[in-house]
Amino acid sequence: MTCEHQAPPDGGAALELLVHGVGGTTPQEMLGDPRTTRITGDATAAVYRRTEDVGAEQDPGRHRDGPVAEAYCWSNLTSGNASRALWLLLLPFMVVNLAHWMRPTARSAGNAVRLYGAVVRLIALSLTVLLTAAACEVALDLAAWQCAGAAECVARHSWLGFLSPEQGGWWSQPGRRLALATLVPTALVTLLWYLSNRTWSAYESQRPLDSETPDDDPAPAAGHAPPPPAVRPALGRPGFWYGRRLVARLRAAHTAAGLLTVAAAVWGAAARYDGTTGSAVPALYGRLLGAALVLCGTTVVTVVCRRGRSERRLDNRVDRAVTTFLPPAALVLLLAAVVHAAWSRPGWTSTGSSLPGEALFAALTLGQGILVVVLAAVALGLYTRAPEARTTLRGLGGPAVAMLACALGGVMTGGVAQRVADWLDGPGTPGMGDGPWIEGPPVLLSWQAAVIPVLLLLLLAPLTWLVVRTVRRVRRMEPAIEAEYGAERPDAARTRQIARVRAAAALTDSAPRIVGLVSGATLFLGAGALVGAWTAGEVPGLAVHGAGPFVESLADAAQATGSWMIGFGFILFVTWGRRAYRDVSARRTIGILWDVGTFWPRAAHPFAPPCYAERAVPDLSSRMCAWTGQTGGRLVISGHSQGSVLAAAAVWQLPDTARHQVALLTYGSPIERLYGRWFPAYFGPAPLAGLHRSVHCWRNLWRATDPIGGPVRIEEADGRPEVDRGPLKDPLVYGRTLEHPLPEPVLGHSDYQADPVFAVERAALLERLGPVLPRQAAGKAQGSTGRSSG
Repeated sequence: MTCEHQAPPDGGAALELLVHGVGGTTPQEMLGDPRTTRITGDATAAVYRRTEDVGAEQDPGRHRDGPVAEAYCWSNLTSGNASRALWLLLLPFMVVNLAHWMRPTARSAGNAVRLYGAVVRLIALSLTVLLTAAACEVALDLAAWQCAGAAECVARHSWLGFLSPEQGGWWSQPGRRLALATLVPTALVTLLWYLSNRTWSAYESQRPLDSETPDDDPAPAAGHAPPPPAVRPALGRPGFWYGRRLVARLRAAHTAAGLLTVAAAVWGAAARYDGTTGSAVPALYGRLLGAALVLCGTTVVTVVCRRGRSERRLDNRVDRAVTTFLPPAALVLLLAAVVHAAWSRPGWTSTGSSLPGEALFAALTLGQGILVVVLAAVALGLYTRAPEARTTLRGLGGPAVAMLACALGGVMTGGVAQRVADWLDGPGTPGMGDGPWIEGPPVLLSWQAAVIPVLLLLLLAPLTWLVVRTVRRVRRMEPAIEAEYGAERPDAARTRQIARVRAAAALTDSAPRIVGLVSGATLFLGAGALVGAWTAGEVPGLAVHGAGPFVESLADAAQATGSWMIGFGFILFVTWGRRAYRDVSARRTIGILWDVGTFWPRAAHPFAPPCYAERAVPDLSSRMCAWTGQTGGRLVISGHSQGSVLAAAAVWQLPDTARHQVALLTYGSPIERLYGRWFPAYFGPAPLAGLHRSVHCWRNLWRATDPIGGPVRIEEADGRPEVDRGPLKDPLVYGRTLEHPLPEPVLGHSDYQADPVFAVERAALLERLGPVLPRQAAGKAQGSTGRSSG
């Protein structure tokens, strides 16, 4: 759809397009009227009006006191379906996807930018392998190899009886037990592929607005001077919100990687046995299969590294050679590995460490650490070339978040392995030597669990410092607050309440330091755990045997505490998902997490939760372009919180002619405070200044009591007024007055429309969008009275 713009009708048709923030709301609440009508859209995301305002463009005289209000409701994209609570299990994938977008601003550094993206995609690939390896650890190692091979464990878990060597059945040989157990990790990989494909079709397959590039824009309507030319930022490129090609390539590569991990696990166990004893299996078959696995794995890594996103044009192509042949090839190799393992080996018993689980987890941990360090070096190099003062952690925000993604993946995979081992081993403690039946999971998982209490102890100091600093800040604020409100009779409790809210809101700016500290400590402690597991070969409690009672008890306590904490973390994820399935309020809370975390497209990990903005941004830009094109009227897009980020992204997508008829009103906006600092390449000073120049007018309202929103920090330039207005008074009055006989609440992040400044600034934006011209022919000034207008 392209925009053909008409002159505004007589009377100056005006529209306010409201976009809500995190958590969502109803159109009735947004419009302040119980009677609303859907104008365009569907049950997932739609635009609504008051019923009495339908067709208001045909009689603009009815709305001379203000613009017609429309509400865009998009909350069902993130929190409408109870099954989406299970997306919590995909949290590591979502976090590593965020690291891709946290790249520092780059100037003439194309190779470094491509390297940054490739390294993040490799880290994301390692998370897929880690999740699959955890499933293999549970199904192949703990269940099929260890428990099914121990008569005592089988006696306690009768459902494994047909696998027991005591039965002497066909499945009693270890290779055949492993072949059967591959069904579990294979089903997991298949489920992830299915969810990725299904969510793409449901949420991200909407084509964005087919707008012209700035050089191709038609001449603006009479009376509207074109804005100064500007370079189109990344979020304004035609293909930014339509990553079909990359997602399809990554989905094929990650699916193949998961299947190859399963194949390598079962082939490795059989090949290790064949290499130490005389086997009836042809040696050439095993060698060829191993070479094919290496070749296919190399192809997967090449596909992941080779090509990133294509944004400069709307790319509808799909690399059929990759998406069609790579996953089936990996599946064929998995079937070949299953056949190889199921070959009869009468002398093979499941004793000793024949499964390469320890080596696989160690290689993954080491590889992830090296990749994070390389990513940090690339990010620091980019930041050095174009430093920006407010960029998070001097450009190291992306590597820090990538490290957190790896840590979350370790907690989840280690947690499920530890808990399954405890369940299978009955009263014993796996790995401690007192387990009567099984040896337990790899030693490395116990070392990683043991460092978690140490990490928490390290966090006590900075958290204590934050608390002390906040208390001192509250005391310093109190005299200034009383002076600000001119309180003749100060109320100590009221003053302290306002000061506490303001001080707590300021804690948001300390988040980067905490994230950096946690990520750095995790990297070093993880390296220590890897070295300890590698050198000792035993769990921490046994590795320090003979070092003294105090050291032994300390190691035992750290291991036990960490083991239970890592298991508790996994159980907590499952519990939240189960509660959210039944509880609407909990579902909305989890939806808020996705509102913040899934704004960005899936550029690093295809199994991450879907990007709602790939539906919401085209919806908003299409609606604005259609309305301004049909009516020629003035439009204010009014976004709160996360809605302000969607509004800005939609404005960036508009052609110049449509953008010049649009004013931007943001309030409680994290566009600079969070997005500008954490995602500087896309919301840094240069892109926001460009948005200010390209849009007709922009106003941003903020409060000091708001923990999320803040100023956008764009100063007056080129004759354009400053964007920010704030901090707004919150509460509006200090105590009881004739106009406010009841105590006014401290609103913080909510209800900006309650402030009189809101209506004043909206009216000022509409006035600056003028002047209006005489009405054109009636056929050229139709209103948006039906769903087809969207």
